[in-house]
Amino acid sequence: MNATALAGLSADLVRRTLLDAAEIAATRTLPHFRAGIAVDNKETSGFDPVTAADREAELAIRDLIGTRFPDHAIIGEEWDDKSGNSGFAWIIDPIDGTRAFITGVPVWGTLVGLTVEGEAVAGLMSQPFTGEIYMALPGEAYYHRGAAHAPLRTSGVTELSRAKLTATSPDIFERSGTVATWDRLRQKVLTTRYGLDCYGYALLAAGHIDLVAEAMLKDVDICPLIPLIENAGGVVTSWDGGPAEHGGNCVAAATPELHAAALAVLGG
Repeated sequence: MNATALAGLSADLVRRTLLDAAEIAATRTLPHFRAGIAVDNKETSGFDPVTAADREAELAIRDLIGTRFPDHAIIGEEWDDKSGNSGFAWIIDPIDGTRAFITGVPVWGTLVGLTVEGEAVAGLMSQPFTGEIYMALPGEAYYHRGAAHAPLRTSGVTELSRAKLTATSPDIFERSGTVATWDRLRQKVLTTRYGLDCYGYALLAAGHIDLVAEAMLKDVDICPLIPLIENAGGVVTSWDGGPAEHGGNCVAAATPELHAAALAVLGG
């Protein structure tokens, strides 16, 4: 993916907007983390938590983007979509991993992404408690924490038998009726870890995890992470090999070879 993917937008302005969004979101999320914040349930059956931190952080990011790009669409987790006719859309999940957030586990993150005509071209995952930023723009993907700054590169693993796999929770496969499919994949890999939410995709881009498989994702859960994975050398699609921007059942892999092997199992 090259700079033309931004369709005329300044890469520096997109970068600055992503970083500013992460910074402003942190002022809304961190004061509530491990502070006993009240939790609401968005579902009448089941549990889909949301907090004031989610809502406030998304509003702050929306205000920032709306000021800089008034004709761009905005799609967020907690508030109604803002339409636009420019072909650009910003995708926001203010706290991806609210269950982790409310239990004090620092694997949640703020996700912000940019799409052009529906294609994810830039994205960020910020974990403010650990001070980590994972970011990608066309042609680049990098990590920084304090003074540390390094390019992101996937592991290069090509075989399922050597792959470290993660998924947020086995519950997502139970709810989606895909337990048998998930089990086929899980039984072929080296090891499996649960509970990482968006942090798992960031660790895949950084070369620590090799494979992520999930079900029932929303667009806001995955879209900002696609540029991280692809610009680090990985592949991410739906389980049938289609684009992942709209969510659903998705798989991300460190290499094309590993991705093909995973698809062969998930589609079997």
